[in-house]
Amino acid sequence: MRHTWLARALVVVVTLAALAFGSLGAARAERAPEDRILPLDQYTSDKARRLAARYAEALRALNRTVYACLPWLEVKQHGIGFFKPRHLTGDVRYLALNVVVDQEPSPQFSAYPREERAARMFSRYVGPLLRRMAHDRALLAEPMLDGFTVILSWLKAVPRGAERPVHETIAVFVPRDAAAEYVAGRAGAGQLAEWAHVLAWDGETALGPLKLTAWDDDFVATYRVANYQPDPATPCR
Repeated sequence: MRHTWLARALVVVVTLAALAFGSLGAARAERAPEDRILPLDQYTSDKARRLAARYAEALRALNRTVYACLPWLEVKQHGIGFFKPRHLTGDVRYLALNVVVDQEPSPQFSAYPREERAARMFSRYVGPLLRRMAHDRALLAEPMLDGFTVILSWLKAVPRGAERPVHETIAVFVPRDAAAEYVAGRAGAGQLAEWAHVLAWDGETALGPLKLTAWDDDFVATYRVANYQPDPATPCR
């Protein structure tokens, strides 16, 4: 769950029809935390370093737009960068965005089977985040870039007493050509899910690949947080 904004925001309670999200407040004046982007000196290959240097401004813009426009998503520390998917061989590099969804588990959502929960989160977030990741269209034609990774985590259940919070996670790996088809509007979320390789975790337990059925969900485009105005210096697209 997200905690960092609580000390800097006016808290309001937001109730959603399908999912109950945590409290969010008035517009945050400070900049997006810079530690969300992996530093250049922490890359392990020349290919990754060249990508990070070439697209440094694109990474900063991605960090800013998620921070300003989707304040209920928390980008993890070093959660933006050109990472190697562990299930692939060679120096394969995907642009990754790793976020935690600030969502209070509702009985309705928790009652869905695991695959259905994952499908709903995929449908709601993967497409909109992928479009933001590919806002710099040069990435879609970059020969050194092999694809895009969207990692979503959300609280599985409200902890009781001293219980440790357990998050469910999906990591969605989309090849670059498939991402280009989706961003260009030539494919929908259902096709994107067919092309993607999806891995799942229950807390620290790896569950392996999931095959999801997804659909186009307009939540990110239509949802507005009460009493919150994005920084006008960061256009929300």
